[in-house]
Amino acid sequence: MPERRTVALVTLGCARNEVDSEELAGRLEADGWQLVEDAEDADVAVVNTCGFVEAAKKDSVDALLEANDLKGHGKTQAVVAVGCMAERYGKELAEALPEADGVLGFDDYADISGRLQTILSGGSVEAHTPRDRRKLLPISPAERQLAKADVALPGHADAAAPTDLPEGVAPASGPRAPLRRRLGTNPVASVKLASGCDRRCSFCAIPSFRGSFISRRPSDVLGETRWLAEQGVKEVMLVSENNTSYGKDLGDIRLLETLLPELAAVDGIERVRVSYLQPAEMRPGLIDVLTSTEKVAPYFDLSFQHSAPGVLRAMRRFGDTDRFLELLDTIRSKAPQAGVRSNFIVGFPGETEADVAELERFLTGARLDAIGVFGYSDEEGTEAATYDAKLDQDVVDARLAHISRLAEELTSQRADERLGETVEVLVESLDEEEGPLGRAAHQAPETDGQIRLTGTIGGDALQVGRMVVAKVVGTEGVDLVAECLEEARR
Repeated sequence: MPERRTVALVTLGCARNEVDSEELAGRLEADGWQLVEDAEDADVAVVNTCGFVEAAKKDSVDALLEANDLKGHGKTQAVVAVGCMAERYGKELAEALPEADGVLGFDDYADISGRLQTILSGGSVEAHTPRDRRKLLPISPAERQLAKADVALPGHADAAAPTDLPEGVAPASGPRAPLRRRLGTNPVASVKLASGCDRRCSFCAIPSFRGSFISRRPSDVLGETRWLAEQGVKEVMLVSENNTSYGKDLGDIRLLETLLPELAAVDGIERVRVSYLQPAEMRPGLIDVLTSTEKVAPYFDLSFQHSAPGVLRAMRRFGDTDRFLELLDTIRSKAPQAGVRSNFIVGFPGETEADVAELERFLTGARLDAIGVFGYSDEEGTEAATYDAKLDQDVVDARLAHISRLAEELTSQRADERLGETVEVLVESLDEEEGPLGRAAHQAPETDGQIRLTGTIGGDALQVGRMVVAKVVGTEGVDLVAECLEEARR
C-alpha cells in the first residue's frame, strides 16, 4: 500500500478562516490525505491566509515564506496559499511570491485534493484569477438561495457528501453539507452562520472577495452544532461577516432569535455565543434573546468603529455617541453583567481633534470589556482610499497610541468592576505554571481576556471542558482571577 500523502494546514486571521480550514481538512482526509500538525512533517503546507488589513497580509506572507524555508530541509515539498489573501490577489500574489507553489481561490476548494496532488507531482496549477464576488449572486437576497448552487461558498454545501468517510470526518450538518474535520481538541468551536456581506463600509474590501451575504439554513447550523457536540465541543461561537443580517435571504430577518434557543438546547452544548453584530441592525427582540436565554451568552461583539457622526457617515455607517450609549444602557438594563467588545479606527480621512474627543467621550462612558484600536490605512479598491483630507502618518500614529493607551486603562477599570461577580467559566486549558485557564460569558476566545481559576470542586482537579461557577477575586489587566465555588448546574 502506498504511503499516504501528508498535509498541514496553517491558519491565520479570524474564526471564519478556522472554519474554512476545518472544511479543507475534511475534504482532504476524506480523499486519503493524512493530516499532520506541523508543516515540517508534511509533504505540502497549506497556508490559509488573511487579506483584511496590511498587518494581516504581512503575517500571511511571512507564514508562506517560513513554510517555504522548510523545503529542502525536511519532508516539505510544496507550499500552497489559500484563503482571503489568495482569493483577493490571485495571480498578483503568485507573481510577487514565487516561493508559493500554488495560489488557490475559493473556486478551487471543491477539488483541493486534485490541485495539491498535481502540485506535488511536479505539475502546475494556474493561479487563481480574482473577480468581484459581489456579482456572483443576485442583487435580491430572496433569490440567492436558488442561485448559490453554482457559486463556490466556503461553509456551504456544494455537492452530496460521500458516505464512506474516515472516523472524525463527517458532513457537518446533513447529506449535502460541507465536510468538516476538527483541527485540535479545544472545547470551543466556531460555526459559520452565513458568509459575505451586503454592507458597503467605505474602508472595507471584504465584500469584494467574500461576496454578497448569504445565510446557511437553520437545519444546517443545528446539524453542525450537534455534530460538534458529539466531538466534545462545549461552546459554539456563531461567526459570519454580519450576524445581525442572518435570515434576510431566507425570508425572516428575525430567524436568529428563533435559532438561538434551539442551539442552546443541543445535548452537550453548554454555551452559545454570537460574534460580530452591527449596532445599526440591533433589534429589541434579538437583545431580549441574547440577554435572557439559558446557555446563550449575554455577549455583544458590536462593530462601532467610531462614534463621531461625521466620521461614521464618511465610513458609510450610522449612529453617534449618544445612540450607542443608549444601546448599551438597554443591554445592561436587561443583563447587568453582559460582556461588550468593539473595534475602532482612528485617523480616518477628515477626522478632526473634535472627532477624537467625541470618541473618547464614548469610550469613557461605554464600559467596554475589550477594545481593539487600529490606525487607518488605505485598502486598495475601497471608497475611502479615494478620499481627500488624508491625515499625515505621524498624526495617525499619535492618535492610535493615545486611544490605545486610553483603551487599555478603561478595560482594566472594567475588569476591576467585575470583582465580586459570580461567573460561569468554561475550562479551556491547563497551564503548568498558571493552572486552569478558561473564559466566562463576557469573554470570547482569542480577542478578549481570560480567567485563571483557583481551588477545586469537591477536591477534584479541574479538567478541560468542565463548566464551573466561580467568584472573581482578582484582576490582571483585562484578565481575571476567580475562585471555584461549584459545578455549574443547568
